[in-house]
Amino acid sequence: MSAADTLQSVTKGAPPDRTEAPARPPRRRKGALLPYLLIAPAIIVLAGVLGWPLIDTVLLSFQDERRNNLWAGTAPPWVGLDQYTAILGDSEFWQVTLRTLVFVVVCVVITMLLGLLMAMLLQRVSTWIRLLMTAALVAVWSMPLLVATSIFRWLFDSDYGLANSLLSKLPGVDLRGHNWFLDPVQGLAIIVGVVVWGAIPFIAISLHSALTQVPQELEEAARIDGAQGFGIFRYVIFPVIKPVFVMTTTLNVIWDFGVFGQVFLMRNAHPEPEYQLLGIYSYSKAFESNSFSQGAAISVITVLMLAGVSVYYLRQLMKIGEVE
Repeated sequence: MSAADTLQSVTKGAPPDRTEAPARPPRRRKGALLPYLLIAPAIIVLAGVLGWPLIDTVLLSFQDERRNNLWAGTAPPWVGLDQYTAILGDSEFWQVTLRTLVFVVVCVVITMLLGLLMAMLLQRVSTWIRLLMTAALVAVWSMPLLVATSIFRWLFDSDYGLANSLLSKLPGVDLRGHNWFLDPVQGLAIIVGVVVWGAIPFIAISLHSALTQVPQELEEAARIDGAQGFGIFRYVIFPVIKPVFVMTTTLNVIWDFGVFGQVFLMRNAHPEPEYQLLGIYSYSKAFESNSFSQGAAISVITVLMLAGVSVYYLRQLMKIGEVE
């Protein structure tokens, strides 16, 4: 074998050169920034409408701003945590907080129960009846708060109220001239009625949409297996509508925690101490007691209370997104 043949055989048996070019950084896909550019205006608007007022409220809660500072244009002094110390050490604040929690629980329970019953009724009536009921629910939902409050004030008026007139026709009942708002429990019950009446349409329509997603085959199979009534709802229907039920309940808690207009309007813009919820209490401290910073501190505490509910709501949204 010649030297040329030997070199050729060695060359054929040699492993190929595996030297690779350096990896290039992944190119950004064309148009990847477009979604962020599209939502940028909305983010800017939300930051200006919601973000800055929230920051300003937090800063105000660490100051002691009063009406004379506004009139003179002078900067209020910084007092640190004095506003929070005064509020958290005030027994009236804890009474208002407890009243607000009870009010929210009552409103949410009644709203979700009646909304669920209304949704199930919508599923079982004929098409025309369903359309009429849906139109009525939308009309209630779209009614301005001032109009709805005026209607309830007329219904329970001590002199000309329809409720007193109808209830007085019952045997042994005489409510002519009865003032429902002299007793805070009765007055708050009427305000609960206003809140529930305005919230039911959203809950009913949302839950009805969820009920339409329940497979009929599951209900039929459950009936064949001997399940009836509440058993079918508990083990077949509710697991399907549970995500929507939890989300609407959470939203309802957040909305009812911030109830202001119903109380303010029902009590002629001057709610008595027995009718004060956290929103009214913050307004009273800021504008009636001439302590804007204390009102801001109460608002911040309320936001912190709702932060846990909001986090729970976002987690539910994320879970639903993962399931889908």
